[in-house]
Amino acid sequence: MKTRGLGRVYQPTYRDRRSGEQRTSPTWWIAYSFRGVKYRESSQSPRRPVAVSLLRKRLGEIGRGRFQGPQVERTSFEELATIITDDYTVNRRRSKDRMLTSLSALRKRMGRMLARDITFDRLNTYIATRLTEGIAPATIRNDLAILKRAFRLAEKAGKSICPPFPSLRVSNTRAGFFEEDQFRAVLRHLPSEIQPVVTLAYFTGWRIRSEVLPMQWRQVDLSAGTIRLEPGTTKNDEGRFFPFSMHPELVELFREQRRQTNELQAKKERLISFVFHRNGKPIKSFRTAWADACRKAGLPGMLPHDLRRTAVRNLERAGVSRSAAMKLTGHKTESVYRRYAIVSEGDLTEGVRKLAAIKEPKGKARAKQGDR
Repeated sequence: MKTRGLGRVYQPTYRDRRSGEQRTSPTWWIAYSFRGVKYRESSQSPRRPVAVSLLRKRLGEIGRGRFQGPQVERTSFEELATIITDDYTVNRRRSKDRMLTSLSALRKRMGRMLARDITFDRLNTYIATRLTEGIAPATIRNDLAILKRAFRLAEKAGKSICPPFPSLRVSNTRAGFFEEDQFRAVLRHLPSEIQPVVTLAYFTGWRIRSEVLPMQWRQVDLSAGTIRLEPGTTKNDEGRFFPFSMHPELVELFREQRRQTNELQAKKERLISFVFHRNGKPIKSFRTAWADACRKAGLPGMLPHDLRRTAVRNLERAGVSRSAAMKLTGHKTESVYRRYAIVSEGDLTEGVRKLAAIKEPKGKARAKQGDR
């Protein structure tokens, strides 16, 4: 069968290796062209009508501008997973562990699917199922973002077409922050090696897990009173600089850490590169100690990340320009920074007090006196 010179169905011939005879394959194939590329595709059937039907389908897709082709139709979820994993590995993305967690959740429900079967409806079903399991909307949205990027990368490689993705509204912005007395109360109940970690996070707003705990002495200049984060080591990949020489409490913090580290180095006779450590070993986590300290201070449920929100709010209170504050805390976009610039009831009360203290303009006062 030929269709306007665009394609044909046929049974390919081959030479038998043993006898050398020319033979005809029992399976029907189709051949067609699209944008100068020739495609040959097996119908997987010994029946000619099946091949004719497949050819018509392909020509119809071409005519409607929706051609996918055999390679796209064969792409599986596992191939999408491989594509996104390779991308994270090649680009050395620090969130690879989080990506693998999302892939694991997606694989449980889509692992045996072809990419073409992952449709808008199936994605909505995934959302509904995960919500009924008690999974947070933000987590589900991260899963979908990973899958969508995998589709986009496969699309660039000509292996898939990205389906429309449903949107999922997430409203989980926290409003937790510390007043000065609350922070000091929690600090008193923390182990001595954790206190300087939390103090630095309180004043700088830097991320504890990825920026404060891994800090090494080569990043600290005690004589100049500065600390630096090199480009590529922060969440937004930009470097950061914090001059602490004008902050007495931070100056004392780093001097004391240096003194204790020097004493421990002399005792153990080895170099300790980390600023914050437990007996010379880097601190990985202090989740239990934090929870206990917050409970004893009467502040259960507070998170270490609330220190970052507090730092932003304190910078706003101090009248630091937003551009300078964002450079200090490492916020790349103002929209995200504004989410952290939390206003407390005390701030609002102070604002009303200032409003009430405004005196009547002299011009209007004189006008009133003239009316009399």
